Amino acid sequence: MSSSTDFLLALEGVSVSFDGFKAVDGLNLYIDKGELRVIIGPNGAGKTTVLDLICGRTRVSEGSIKFKDQEISSCKEQEIVRRGIGRKFQTPTIYEDLTVFENLEMSLPRGRNVLGALFWKRTDEVVERVHQIAEMIFLKEYLDRSAETLSHGQKQWLEIGMLLIQDPELLMLDEPVAGMSVSERVKTAALLNEIIKNRSVIVIEHDMKFVASIAHRVTVLHQGKVLAEGDMRSVQNNPKVKEVYLGH
Repeated sequence: MSSSTDFLLALEGVSVSFDGFKAVDGLNLYIDKGELRVIIGPNGAGKTTVLDLICGRTRVSEGSIKFKDQEISSCKEQEIVRRGIGRKFQTPTIYEDLTVFENLEMSLPRGRNVLGALFWKRTDEVVERVHQIAEMIFLKEYLDRSAETLSHGQKQWLEIGMLLIQDPELLMLDEPVAGMSVSERVKTAALLNEIIKNRSVIVIEHDMKFVASIAHRVTVLHQGKVLAEGDMRSVQNNPKVKEVYLGH
């Protein structure tokens, strides 16, 4: 195993098997601070499983996952969240019957015990932070609206905001623009480029045009292994990638 690294996140020799099937197979993946990495690959390539491994939802069978040089592969999900990793799933999990403001407010980190929650007050600081995030996610005009009245794309942004308000150092997004309109996709690209000014982001995405508009580096997974890695152009021109992916 390599010694200390400067990477924010380092996966080394990571494998996981489900009933004898290796969903992820000896994977090495290194994410820099302030990097926007997109993971692409055909269905069944292991993309979502990689996020599950990083956030502790699935346990590695072998290998190491280090975040800020600390091994996290045996940590529980909540512990990984507290260390600074936020994850958005494919379907938005927001509180439909609450307002946009309340959704963001509820997501603010605060005393984790019951007393902390009981004595928690809506201070000016809280209001300011909620407004700040709402502006970033294009929902400042919607703070008093019930979340269920939002468009699909706006719900996706709200969920990203609910993660951002916790100020994670690494944000993981699974197909964030699925089902979005063209104009919403453009805004989401702008949002992601804003987010990475002080954190790293891993995105799983199928929409190649969107990938090209955001990615610093692209990792192509195939059968649980890294098939290719680099900037969008080199990946698109890679004959192996064309064969398994773009040719389909």
